[in-house]
Amino acid sequence: QGPLVESGGGLVQAGDSLRLSCAASGRTASTSAMGWFRQTPGKEREFVAAISWTGGIKSYANSVEGRFTISRDDAKNTMYLQMNSLKPEDTAVYYCATGSTTSKLRGGAIQYWGQGTQVTVSS
Repeated sequence: QGPLVESGGGLVQAGDSLRLSCAASGRTASTSAMGWFRQTPGKEREFVAAISWTGGIKSYANSVEGRFTISRDDAKNTMYLQMNSLKPEDTAVYYCATGSTTSKLRGGAIQYWGQGTQVTVSS
């Protein structure tokens, strides 16, 4: 396993909720911003959400603003993505990542990637 391991993906219906987790090994993310990206076949990986290392700054893609909530528990070395009111267009492989800041992470300057977890939302 790599330094970041995602879990929590699955198959749900439209309108349901799901919570993804990203466990970081050691001090991989202790002073790093963390975030989520997603990718569907044939498309580029796109930014979903990011959180600063203190947790005080959060950033979201317009497509998920108000439905998804990012958080982190540094005591557990784990980041979460609570996804509510899921839509079929949220179907993708979700990847967690670390970066030096939320803005750099959002811009694609990634230190580490996870291996991804599949989220499928049926209509």
